[in-house]
Amino acid sequence: MAERDDPEIIGRRVQQLRTELGLTQRQLAEPAYTPAYISTLEAGRVRPSEPALRHIAQRLGVGYEELATGRPTGFATELRLRLTGAQRTLATGESETAAAEFAKLLADAERHGLTAERADALLGLGECALETGDLETAQRRFAEAEDALGEDAPLPARVPARRGRAVAHYLAGELRYSCYLFESTLDELNRTGMHDPDALLLLYSGVIAPYMDMGAHARAAQAAELALALAPQSGDLALVARMHRSVARTMIAEGRTDEADASLAKASELYRRLQIRTELANCHWMRGYLHAQNGAYERAETELREARRMLSAKRAALYHSQATVELADVLHRRGKSEEAAALLHEVLTDLSPERGALHSAAAHRLLGIIAEDARDTESAEEHYVRALSLLERAGAAADLADLCRLLGDLFRRTGRVEAALDAYRTGLGHRTAPGHTTLGPAPAQPPV
Repeated sequence: MAERDDPEIIGRRVQQLRTELGLTQRQLAEPAYTPAYISTLEAGRVRPSEPALRHIAQRLGVGYEELATGRPTGFATELRLRLTGAQRTLATGESETAAAEFAKLLADAERHGLTAERADALLGLGECALETGDLETAQRRFAEAEDALGEDAPLPARVPARRGRAVAHYLAGELRYSCYLFESTLDELNRTGMHDPDALLLLYSGVIAPYMDMGAHARAAQAAELALALAPQSGDLALVARMHRSVARTMIAEGRTDEADASLAKASELYRRLQIRTELANCHWMRGYLHAQNGAYERAETELREARRMLSAKRAALYHSQATVELADVLHRRGKSEEAAALLHEVLTDLSPERGALHSAAAHRLLGIIAEDARDTESAEEHYVRALSLLERAGAAADLADLCRLLGDLFRRTGRVEAALDAYRTGLGHRTAPGHTTLGPAPAQPPV
């Protein structure tokens, strides 16, 4: 039977509409029903059949859906169309406008008791908060979206909210907890036989970034292989594009630059076709990183400046700050250290240990290198120590090992041999045991 309100609510609604029209119970009932039946129905003592409700709705001049649920006819369909519109607004990068649209949709869905639409509106608000860098709000909205669906909802339906939470914790620098959310969800999907291709693709693509930053490169590569194998089974082009962008990072780390460039080209083409501007900007960002790894700094600068322009124009604040750190690194390598330092000091006002911790650490690391080049060892040490604190909190093993090497070199050059040895030992400790996540064994694999 289709969704409808409780008999008591329907009864009160029928009585109110009948009274407003000035109809008696007999006039409403004829010719198919009796006044006594209408009286019993209005008292909420009987659950009316669908034919009875359709008869009464026709006599009252309202739609069946409005009488049965209190919602105007076609309201749920209209709400879905508005959700699609808000998602399109977000895709173009207008996160503030999209957030206002999702907030209105959330209120409407709650007022009319539409559970799935309420969850989707909360999911949209979480994505808006991610783009603007309000990670605490993002975590809360994604958790509310999952709660709205309830534990009875199939796990694949809850995966987008779970993935959103994991990404928000990752951006906040909580790498281990992010991996825990990704891995535990993957395990539950695969071990229970719920091999939903889109859900799995979303998770395997998402877990690559925290794996890479933790130094768990083997797991990242495995996740990339599984994502590539799942992609042909997905009909979601935006999801496939995201997969190509994520997988490119593992290819860059393995020195497969041509394959990485091809993956980024595929992602960019899909994002252009879908008009998803923020993700297209992130492709420019990743291509800039790729060129920088190959020593093509001029091309890298061009790509990263384009990424910053697009992200700034669309108010993707946190991503803009992160791309700025990458650009500053390229500028420093090109001998433009003053401009690089200015950008880094500017961006550090937008980053914090709870918001972009990894890129905040990268900014301090680069400022330390620039200070060393200027023979300002005191400032260099200060920046390195700040970066070390941020990376230790996040558990970014590979970056920690590199930073310990820089700090050890600084101590050695300034005659502090014991401190240098301690820094080198600490770095070796991080380098020899990278990639530990919360669950230990890698998550189960789907049959692909």
